[in-house]
Amino acid sequence: MAVKPRRPPAERPGQRRRTRKAIVDATMALLARGMTPSLHDVAAEADVSRRTIYLYFPTFDQLLLDATVGALRQASVDRALADAPAGESLEARVERLVRAMQHVTPDVERLGRALVRLTVDPGDAAPRDEGPRRGYRRLAWIEAALEPWRGRLDPAVWQRLVQSLSMVIGWEALIVQRDVCGLTIEQGEELSVWAARALVRAALEESRISPSRRGS
Repeated sequence: MAVKPRRPPAERPGQRRRTRKAIVDATMALLARGMTPSLHDVAAEADVSRRTIYLYFPTFDQLLLDATVGALRQASVDRALADAPAGESLEARVERLVRAMQHVTPDVERLGRALVRLTVDPGDAAPRDEGPRRGYRRLAWIEAALEPWRGRLDPAVWQRLVQSLSMVIGWEALIVQRDVCGLTIEQGEELSVWAARALVRAALEESRISPSRRGS
């Protein structure tokens, strides 16, 4: 079932991201219980209206796909960040995240490509200026990886690093690595690690943090 949604409410980007995350997290929780959730089930679990769900997801199938992809990747990312030792350098911490996100199975990659296809070309189902259609989970993971350094980087540098890392991690980077560069999974992962390291070093240099002070 699909309906043409209205424009999402005039919320700040952070609030929109939290609302969208709450809907997907509720769907993931229902899937983890072995359910095939309905729109009503998700609305009740997320404590939102069915109309709100359609404000963020033009079709219910897109929501189910987003939740499935998230469930398949969440555990590996959480584990990578939880295993980080105290005092680990920012470069090493970001590398952990990159490897956890970029090393995916062919089945998960197919799901990711389908999700990109649905959000890149939604037709008339969603307004063009509604804000990000995907990537909120990616941004949250990047922010979690960088969190120990939030107070040590200039706020503008921090934000730029989060955004620039989002360009070299995730489905879009993976698709370019496979389809444009012809890289294997392992080669693509190493390329993302290399690019992420370069961005981290640039941010540290811009914040004037010397190599000797780059441990957490």
